Amino acid sequence: MTAPKLDPRKVPVTQVDRHLPAVHPAALQADALRSRFAAPPAWQAEFLHEKKFMERTPMPAAVLLPIVQRPEPTVLLTLRTQHLSTHSGQIAFPGGKVDDTDTDAVATALREALEEIGLAAQFVEVLGQLPVYVTGSAFHVTPVVALISPDMVLHPNPFEVADVFEVPLVYLMNPAHHRHHRMDWQGVQREWLSMPYRDATTERFIWGATAGMLRNFYRFLQA
Repeated sequence: MTAPKLDPRKVPVTQVDRHLPAVHPAALQADALRSRFAAPPAWQAEFLHEKKFMERTPMPAAVLLPIVQRPEPTVLLTLRTQHLSTHSGQIAFPGGKVDDTDTDAVATALREALEEIGLAAQFVEVLGQLPVYVTGSAFHVTPVVALISPDMVLHPNPFEVADVFEVPLVYLMNPAHHRHHRMDWQGVQREWLSMPYRDATTERFIWGATAGMLRNFYRFLQA
């Protein structure tokens, strides 16, 4: 199988989770996030395994889920360039495949963030990890959650990154903005989330694995 060629914006929305409570803004501040990771609650991730659409050896990977410590915290995201071999043109966290030289998932996430957007480790405070998320393209992705200094200096790699932008964390942690999609493709029913966000000039269509990991983060904070 190959990845489905689709415009996710055109796939029908089957449900919007307005019935679920939003995470309180106070729980999104740096000290509250540190406390949550220091003493995690009992909780269960909701999105962990996409239906496979690519036959290949599983590839371990890691991404940085970067929370910028602004007065109203934001999540730093990238728009991947159109020519990349996987997930081209999609919104993503900084991250990628584990290298042999990486000691762990944190090392992978920090290295990839430096390579992709020029984010140096001195601006990063790692809080912890979320459960591994398995994509339909066989990436086994560990999300590494971190606080990012607003004094960060970024140097995006133009080969991999078309844009870098921020979305308010309070927006992403409100399920009223979580939309469920469903479609049939090659005899298999596929489902995913989207979290569209419009900033001053552009609609940022966050969907797929990135939205799934953000939803798991919501479940972690809301538990």
